[in-house]
This record gives sequence, C-alpha cells and structure tokens, in this order.
Amino acid sequence: MTLSSFPSSSSSSSASRSVLAPYGWDDAWAVEFEPYADRGLLPGRVVRVDRGQCDVMTEDGIVRADTAFVTPHDPLRVICTGDWAAVEASGNPRYVKAYLPRRTAFVRSTSSQRSEGQILAANVDHAVIAVSLAAELDLGRIERFLALAWESGAQPIVVLTKADLVPDPTALAYLVQDVETTAPGVQVLTVSSHTGEGTDVLAAIVADGTSVLLGVSGAGKSTLANALLGADVMEVQEIRDVDGKGRHTTTTRNLLALPGGGVLIDTPGLRGVGLFDAEAGVGQVFSEIEEYAARCRFHDCAHVAEPGCAVLEALDSGALPERRLESYRKLLRENQRIVAKTDARLRSEIRRDWRLKSAEGRANYAAKRNGRA
Repeated sequence: MTLSSFPSSSSSSSASRSVLAPYGWDDAWAVEFEPYADRGLLPGRVVRVDRGQCDVMTEDGIVRADTAFVTPHDPLRVICTGDWAAVEASGNPRYVKAYLPRRTAFVRSTSSQRSEGQILAANVDHAVIAVSLAAELDLGRIERFLALAWESGAQPIVVLTKADLVPDPTALAYLVQDVETTAPGVQVLTVSSHTGEGTDVLAAIVADGTSVLLGVSGAGKSTLANALLGADVMEVQEIRDVDGKGRHTTTTRNLLALPGGGVLIDTPGLRGVGLFDAEAGVGQVFSEIEEYAARCRFHDCAHVAEPGCAVLEALDSGALPERRLESYRKLLRENQRIVAKTDARLRSEIRRDWRLKSAEGRANYAAKRNGRA
C-alpha cells in the first residue's frame, strides 16, 4: 500500500480500527493520531524493539521500521514495546516519525550507581507479577515489583506460579495469605500452567487491555505466556533444582495478541528491580503504614522515637509486622537516593548548557568587536 492509495484520512482510520482494535486501538488513540494521519502516516503498535529498529503492527500487517527519528538522549523517551507509533506508509527502510503520548509507563532504575531510568513497557493496563512457588517467597522483592507497578499507573496482579508443587492446601493457603498481606488491595492468584489451575481466571483478567508479564528468571513467565496464548510461542528453559532459578528465556520485550482478547507484553527476567522516583508507588504498597502515619501526633513524624507515633504503637501492639516497617523504610531511602541523584544530574546538565551558551555568547561578542576593529 502506498501513500497515493489512501482516498481519505477517514477511510484510513476505519481500516486502522478494524485491524488494530485487537491491539488496543480505540477512538481516543484515533483522535490523538489525527495530526499524523493528515501527514499520510500510518498508526501502529510497537510489538518489539531491538538495535535501533522495531516491529510495528499496522493496518498493512507487521512492518520493520527504523527509530532514528525518535532516539533522544533521554532513555525514558526512547521508543519501546507498547508504544503507539506514527510510521511512514512506504519506503525502504520505513521510519517511525513519532509516537503518541503514553497513558502509562513501567520504569525502573538502570543501576543503583546511576541516576537514569529504563522504560520497560508503555501503555499498560495490568502488571502481572509472576512469583514461583518452587522457591522460597521473597516478600521484599514482591513489594519492589508492586511499587514500580503502582507508580506506572497500571493495576498490579500477583500470580503465584507452579502451584502444583505445593500439594498441601493448608500450606498453599498460608503462602497466599503472606502475599496478600504484602500486597494490600492487589488480587493474588495461584496458577499452574502444568494442570491449568487458575489460568482461566487470569485469561479473563488480561482479556481487557494490555498486560505486562514481570518477574525474575525462573518465575515461569514464558510457560505462563504459552498457557495464555494457547500455543508454545515462547521458548521455555529448564530450571535448576538447587535454587529454582533459570536462564533468561525471553531476551526482548514482545507484544502478543491473546486469543481471548487483550495483548500481553512478555519481558526478560529482571535481575535488578531498582526504584525510579516511585514514592507514590511505595506509599500504595505500604498503604497500612501510611494510614497509621496519618494518625501520628506530628505531621513530620519520622516513626523512630517520637511521642504519639501511631506507626510505632502499631508495631508495639503487633498490628504492624516489623519486617513491613523495615522494608518500607528501605524502599523510601532507596527512592530518595535515586531522586537526589536524578536532580543532581539535571542540575549538572543545566549548568553545562549554561556554560556552553555563555562561552558562545562571549565568542560572538569577541568576534563582533574584532570585526569593528
């Protein structure tokens, strides 16, 4: 299909709706895209990004496009899986000219030693956090994933995979209760891709909108993705018996249409789950502590030794587990450090730009003076 074959932007919009609707295209996206449609560009959902290029689902089907026009220095503004892109209607290569403003974005810190964020997925409605029951539960890591999920704007869901490995119903119930306490306001599902337990419930949830599948290596994400897709699309690796861990099966983030509706973004196993300006997300994860804090005598209570501290009172009474409070403090400290680093980096960039502009101004002034002389 070439640009000349488009009779009008309205007919192109109708074609886009019919082909792209399973990928999340709606009237609101169509309105956002109107300026690009007037330029003859095609809308499309980015289904994969690698090495400066991306695969985009358009009304023409999957097209390979170059991202050179949308590769800024800010790593949070690079195009990513889940973005809605404006793609050239023809050309070899085709180029992505722009992408639409994101409704949500899942961002983590790239490293504890740096102040940059990494965007993992865009325009996500559900964050499915896969946690394997084949290994001991790491509640602190679950809280970390939840903080990033809440901060992104998506609704988190915790899925306890490999439930068939815990045959004792009482033991399984205790594990679920531990996670539910760790994840207030979040649905917790037990799923076994081997027996099919729970997969129908999860499929019904993710059928509405876009979901991103998150977890560490060995959490069973690829097996779970295959169960939702109804086919062995994602490669599965064997898990080590000694620690329940596995190698990274998924190496890129892939967006896949689900047979029951909705789309799924499968991600590589995350070794590090660093926070990136996620104070609101941390507050959501520890909502019970925030509620206690609101009843403290002093509004700036640090919850350490202050009189009238409702948080410490809850700790002393046993209503608040000490592990929860320590985890809350740890994540707040980590988040404050990364925010401070980010602010420092921005201030440094501003000062560098100011120095460059000042130097240019002095050089121009000197050139003018020499010209007059």
